[in-house]
Amino acid sequence: MRSAIPTFPTLLQRFFTQRLMQEKRVSANTISSYRDTFRLLLRFAQKCLRTAPDKLAFEKLDAPLIAAFLSDLEKKRGVNVRTRNLRLTAIRSFFRFAAYEMPTHSAQIQRVLAMPAKRFERKLIDFLTRPEVDALLAAPDLATWTGRRDHALLLTTLQTGLRLSEATSLRRQDVTFGTGAHVEILGKGRKQRTVPLCKPVADVLKAWLDELNPAPDQVIFPSARGGHLSPDAVASFLKKHVTVAGDASPSLKQKHVTFHCLRHTTAMDLLHAGVEQTVIALWLGHESIETTQIYLDADLALKEKILAKTIPFDSKPGKFKPDDKLLAFLNRL
Repeated sequence: MRSAIPTFPTLLQRFFTQRLMQEKRVSANTISSYRDTFRLLLRFAQKCLRTAPDKLAFEKLDAPLIAAFLSDLEKKRGVNVRTRNLRLTAIRSFFRFAAYEMPTHSAQIQRVLAMPAKRFERKLIDFLTRPEVDALLAAPDLATWTGRRDHALLLTTLQTGLRLSEATSLRRQDVTFGTGAHVEILGKGRKQRTVPLCKPVADVLKAWLDELNPAPDQVIFPSARGGHLSPDAVASFLKKHVTVAGDASPSLKQKHVTFHCLRHTTAMDLLHAGVEQTVIALWLGHESIETTQIYLDADLALKEKILAKTIPFDSKPGKFKPDDKLLAFLNRL
């Protein structure tokens, strides 16, 4: 039983150190995302309420203020609906934690938790065709250290479907060669999964690791200085390789190729190979099989194959007959 109701600064610190880090053990990416959300929220509250963040009272963070903050993100900062919803998710998580710590504020908390996420149009995903993949893999200069690293990273990602954070955090001890070659991944939600490596990919990855010779706990795709590759660094070299590959495969110039696009490409390759949706979800580490539905929605080639197997409806095309002259006159009035 707690002796006193915690202040807002104390409550927020407990949320990060106790709930997120100790109890839920969320990823560093989640910590960073939630941290940025509350930085923005506290600055907005300081501007509106003229109160320093460490002096802010919990009851001031009510639903109208949260709604104004989310609106400000969209109108003044120009964030998209997805980002707006991610900020709301972080705020909801904090208020669910607050519900246990501050039951006297239950009405205020429930009003915030009842705030709905904003709906948005879901566009079809981008993925690469096999000629585009071949062009991309041929783009890195294998005569350079960074070129060999980039080639090994891109090839491994395209076969395993790793997320960006998973690929840049992969360590030497996570890779097993020989019979049953595979990588062990600690993915989103701290869920572990194992993804097999085909022989050509395993050979390239082994050659790269023989050159790098990392310690068991060191990352296998490091920066030039030996540290973790940042998301910006990966985006930069991917853009460079896509530009080079665009000369060999012009269709790449029409696509917005991100690292996550490589993950989509893995899923589409598995789908075309006839792999079941449940297996693809396990391969990619999806929380729900429903997430994998986006690949079925985007796969026009698969839909055309299904259409070819169906029995067409027995119907004949109609013939055009011009209107009666008098009716045509009346139709023009």
